[in-house]
Amino acid sequence: QVQLVESGGGLVQPGGSLRLSCVASGFTLSSRPIAWFRQAPGKEREAVSAISRSAGSTYYADSVKGRFTISGENLKRTVDLQMNDLKPEDTAVYYCATAPRMAAYGAYWMDSSLYNCWGKGNQVTVSS
Repeated sequence: QVQLVESGGGLVQPGGSLRLSCVASGFTLSSRPIAWFRQAPGKEREAVSAISRSAGSTYYADSVKGRFTISGENLKRTVDLQMNDLKPEDTAVYYCATAPRMAAYGAYWMDSSLYNCWGKGNQVTVSS
């Protein structure tokens, strides 16, 4: 059974850092890509970053490039999102999600409809 469990998050001041972790069960990181999405109050869910171990690729939304880093640990089946230089607009509930492996994943990774398994989400609040 494919499952995802997130941890991390919390409250941080602008310019600070946080690390989110997503532990996968029921599959290996090489078999399915994993992405992070976020949803702020009153806004649509948006893609933040993704990793495809099979393709050896990582992906980032323009809004987080240079500030966020995604990484995967195969043995622990964990995907981490290191978030640096956080801004108030990064405040949201962050979700990890996984999609079936596909050849054209890199072209469509930001499409939430691709993902058929989601974690419950973790709150990240950036405020002084």
